[in-house]
Amino acid sequence: MSEGDFLTNQFLIAMPAMTDSNFAQTVTFIWEHNADGALGIIINRPLQMRLLDVFEQLKMPTAAGVFGHQQVLQAGPVQTDHGFVVHQVGGHWEHTRQVSSRLQVTTSPDILNAMARGSGPNTALVALGYAGWSAGQLETELAQNAWLTAPCDERFLFDTPYEQRWRAAGRLLGVDLATISDQVGHA
Repeated sequence: MSEGDFLTNQFLIAMPAMTDSNFAQTVTFIWEHNADGALGIIINRPLQMRLLDVFEQLKMPTAAGVFGHQQVLQAGPVQTDHGFVVHQVGGHWEHTRQVSSRLQVTTSPDILNAMARGSGPNTALVALGYAGWSAGQLETELAQNAWLTAPCDERFLFDTPYEQRWRAAGRLLGVDLATISDQVGHA
């Protein structure tokens, strides 16, 4: 694949025929994809955990006015005890990956400390775990029609209710996922 063919800053949308319980009816934000593989965060599987629960577990005092009601996401089956924050560009955090000119992913706890103090990013998703693919694995799955892809849309990423994301992601492409056959083929 050439660099332009990689899917960094794209959504992977599970096809209706996806039977892997880790990915059935998911939308995954791909934050890194290169010749070595891909990393993503499933953005439509909220946990029964709120951001305030994370602050409490990590013993991070919260500033007055900080509301930690935002749900934390189950972002994938790998390293489910490791946190990831997808946020708009801004701030200086210890371990941050630039995804696009407008989005970053931070994996260091300093961003959570800032959020607990009320000085973190204004718009962010907090997730536990990630989805990962080895070199060539995602390309093989795409060739097998396991996924649709769509460019990342920040309003979708941060504003669409979690329970609506899978079908809404199809609509980003003009597709009603409920009407796609679970039988696929190649022309």
